Amino acid sequence: MILSKKIENAIIDGSTSYPEDRIAAFKKFLANEEEENAIWALELMIKNAEIANKNKLPLCDDTGIPHVLIELAKDKNLSSEFFEEIKRGIANGFKNLPGRPMAVKGNDLERVEQSQGLYIKGEMVIPPSFLVDSYDGDKTKIHLLFLGGGPEIRAKTYRIFHQKSYKHVLNIAIDRLKESLPFLGCTPSIPAIGIGRTHFEANELILKAMVHGNLNIQSDIENYLVDELNKTNIGPMGLGGKTTVIGSFIKIGPQRASGVRIVATRPCCFVEPRVATVEI
Repeated sequence: MILSKKIENAIIDGSTSYPEDRIAAFKKFLANEEEENAIWALELMIKNAEIANKNKLPLCDDTGIPHVLIELAKDKNLSSEFFEEIKRGIANGFKNLPGRPMAVKGNDLERVEQSQGLYIKGEMVIPPSFLVDSYDGDKTKIHLLFLGGGPEIRAKTYRIFHQKSYKHVLNIAIDRLKESLPFLGCTPSIPAIGIGRTHFEANELILKAMVHGNLNIQSDIENYLVDELNKTNIGPMGLGGKTTVIGSFIKIGPQRASGVRIVATRPCCFVEPRVATVEI
């Protein structure tokens, strides 16, 4: 199978189905929930996932902006055609999904003000620049990450004076998430955090946190984040209850010799992160 077809299939699969760890997390928190409205909402979310997977329908009408992260296998080279194949696969995937029309018409300023309207075809969406890393593996991995608008407008990147305490940094990040989660609407969330030296690096790390995160394997700080945010009683869809978040993904990169840490936070909605991976 040619690469573009594999990418196309991955776009559709990643947009229409939850991974096993997500389903397990939903069921675990549902079993511990006591609020009647929260139970109702969680059961509907699981049902939504079952219907989407069975009928190959998007988990959400906001099919997201596709981000591409590539892990290049050792002794492998990339050609310009390799990147074009990925772009063709993305376009075909959003055409056949079908994807939500999100591409804005016009020149730079017209796109900012959206004065020329939208392209009606979902496949017109253009992915951001690809992130490419090398790793010590035999197969190149192409990760596709679809990011919706609701969490995006509530995501933040900011500086924190660390005060020589990782807990201080984490608590401020938790406070920022507490501010945004009541307005998300589509809770329970899986918050993502990246901590780096620059704004670019913090956001690169948050993308990797979402790509590689696993709800079945949570670190101590990820569990701490979950416990603190579930004390807010926001609950599924803001209806109250114990289940404001069902897990978290945190990635910490190299740090600068400085009193400042750059932290990116994103309160993913209950259909995110949507991730698909192709190996070649």
